[in-house]
Amino acid sequence: MAGASAPKRQDTRKFFENLSGAGKSIAVLTSGGDAQGMNAAVRAAVRMGIYVGAKVYFIHEGYQGMVDGGDNIKEAKWESVSSMLQVGGTVIGSARCKDFRTHEGRLKAAHNLVQRDITNLCVIGGDGSLTGANLFREEWSSLLEELLQQGLIDEEATQRNSELHIVGMVGSIDNDFCGTDMTIGTDSALHRIIEVVDAIMTTAQSHQRTFVLEVMGRHCGYLALVSALACGADWVFIPEMPPEDGWEDNMCQKLSENRADKKRLNIIIVAEGAIDRHNKSITPDYIKDLVVRRLGFDTRVTILGHVQRGGTPSAFDRILASRMGVEAVLALLEASANTPACVVSLVGNQAVRLPLMECVQMTQEVQKAMDEKKFDEAVRLRGRSFENNLSTYRLLSFRKADSELPNSSFNVAVMNVGAPAAGMNAAVRSAVRVGITEGHKMFAVNDGFEGFYKGQIKEIKWGDVGGWTGQGGSLLGTKRTLPGKHLDKIAEQMRIHNINALLVVGGFEAFESILQLFVARADYEEFCIPMCILPATISNNVPGTDLSLGADTSLNAIVETCDRIKQSASGTKRRVFIIETMGGYCGYLATVGGLAAGADTVYIYEEPFDIRDLQANVEHLTEKMKTSIQRGLVLRNENCNENFTTDFIYQLYSEEGRGVFDCRKNILGHMQQGGAPSPFDRNFGTKIAAKAMQWITRTLKESYKGGRVFANSEDTACLLGMRRRTLVFQPVVQLRDETDFVHRIPKEQWWLKLRPLMKILAKYKTSYDVSDSGQLEHVTRVRPKDSNTSTAI
Repeated sequence: MAGASAPKRQDTRKFFENLSGAGKSIAVLTSGGDAQGMNAAVRAAVRMGIYVGAKVYFIHEGYQGMVDGGDNIKEAKWESVSSMLQVGGTVIGSARCKDFRTHEGRLKAAHNLVQRDITNLCVIGGDGSLTGANLFREEWSSLLEELLQQGLIDEEATQRNSELHIVGMVGSIDNDFCGTDMTIGTDSALHRIIEVVDAIMTTAQSHQRTFVLEVMGRHCGYLALVSALACGADWVFIPEMPPEDGWEDNMCQKLSENRADKKRLNIIIVAEGAIDRHNKSITPDYIKDLVVRRLGFDTRVTILGHVQRGGTPSAFDRILASRMGVEAVLALLEASANTPACVVSLVGNQAVRLPLMECVQMTQEVQKAMDEKKFDEAVRLRGRSFENNLSTYRLLSFRKADSELPNSSFNVAVMNVGAPAAGMNAAVRSAVRVGITEGHKMFAVNDGFEGFYKGQIKEIKWGDVGGWTGQGGSLLGTKRTLPGKHLDKIAEQMRIHNINALLVVGGFEAFESILQLFVARADYEEFCIPMCILPATISNNVPGTDLSLGADTSLNAIVETCDRIKQSASGTKRRVFIIETMGGYCGYLATVGGLAAGADTVYIYEEPFDIRDLQANVEHLTEKMKTSIQRGLVLRNENCNENFTTDFIYQLYSEEGRGVFDCRKNILGHMQQGGAPSPFDRNFGTKIAAKAMQWITRTLKESYKGGRVFANSEDTACLLGMRRRTLVFQPVVQLRDETDFVHRIPKEQWWLKLRPLMKILAKYKTSYDVSDSGQLEHVTRVRPKDSNTSTAI
């Protein structure tokens, strides 16, 4: 891979070269309901296993295949998992298995594993599948004893296979497993739901209709809740928080108020397990009949069903599953007799390992709390991410009467700066509505700071931002103009409109703009107000945050295109595609897009490369073409090298590959910016904007003295960013030292740690620093109340 430079600080870091899998056998199985992304997890576990020198086996048809044995347990080769990254469902099959629930079934399964010396199991499934795996592990030594007594295995085999290690990955579209923020398949299921909702919205608006949508999730309301947030639904029903008695009156009143406000459609989302306070189920048909009877609205019911399980996995699910697959193999290599069976999870943006049974017990406690009607407890047990979704939905969905609002007498301006990014509109809608709820007067600035100094500022009301969540681009308009040259006019406009706080949604220019205004506070008192930036740029190059709004949507556009381009070669043997991505000098889109699309090589500015690297990459592809995989994918970040242009690389590969493979090139261009925002970006934008407005309210109150707002301390001009597990408000002036202003990138970027992982999955030898990999932790039960600085996404 390009530029595999020697790792620094060798002495303080732990590399996995000393974690050898030689002599070990690992089996991978998928069990329970299928989920998009399971194949990416299987692929990563297989390739990582082979990479460390272990023997890796597929177990087809889940536990049923383990019990039946024979051809269901097959050794996997590197090529066996080629072309499965983009396939939904699970290629190795899954099945509900009654036999494994019996002692005889587990005995057969143990025999089948011992015959192949398999003592490491990687299980991808829901809580039922993982609980079954744990029971199997607990019984392992007694099962071996029984097989020995029956003469089915000998003493030597018993000794050799004395310990069974298990690592789980949660594959479930319901996101109903405690201990992880996201399970494999959840994000893809949300993509399917939102595609349907977006399509329904256009027809509903044409006819002034009400739509009732039922989404999956069994006993968990996560899909319903997040899709309601992501599309701005009027009402949502989830099992964890049934509506108060008399909800029928409240809902009908709200629907009719929305219709009176000239809203042409109503969306009601129902989780399939929705109940009322008396445990009576709430069905879509019951809601439809109620709306028709009480309001006479034209109402339709749509039940999404298995559509939600289908389709290709989203970029997020592919990356999550790939990271988890590699982490699972590392956990198996490090496991000892005393290590409990663990599950690999994601908390915020960090991989963690949690004891499997602690997670299962907590998941079961949620159901127990719901059965006992302790609904607040059920929501708390679901975790911070779920709680935050629920509180944000409540903040945004119920419009209070003007008489009920606090009267803050503060004016808050919202604006977009820089290039458009998907999710900007969701953030603006959320900021406006939360601001109004907090009692502020909200002002919208059109066309960034250019519009600001020209006075394009007007009050924006609750109804003005209806339906904004699903809109791509920037409805307020955005420009790259920095405020530096127009400080006089901007200060004058702030005086005219009496602006007391400023929320800026944008990319690197937004960061530079607030820095300029912060520095100008010495000369202009008008800038001594609370100012907050929400990072929004497809390039993900803003300092102080791991993730920016718009990057997820852009990654999905890149991955979708790469899938199509790869597919176009399915009838053509031996073809290599060279694809140029955006991102300025930041290699995030190229690297993470490459990981999600299964690229062979990715060239970026942050990892310098020379002609020798290019030559090595061509030779690597030439070797690959001798196998059954006869397609190559090379990604190049637009500014990775001024001389090794996309044309140069294309011509070099064409010349060097002559007679072995032919080449095609694509420059993806602005299609990476456009399109409807992904569910992640809608949800992320909605939640960070709500959090930012609450911070602005607090900071306004603290800095209101002597009848006016005066805020000039460092911590009143902040950027709200995602750092590993938490959302943090960071003073922009402190982020200045972390920034390379010439290349417009942060000096340290977390995603560079994903590059070795991508190289391993593309069969390159590399150094992989595992000092940052998941450590075994415990599931936290009782948490202190959230501090102001942290929250889960």
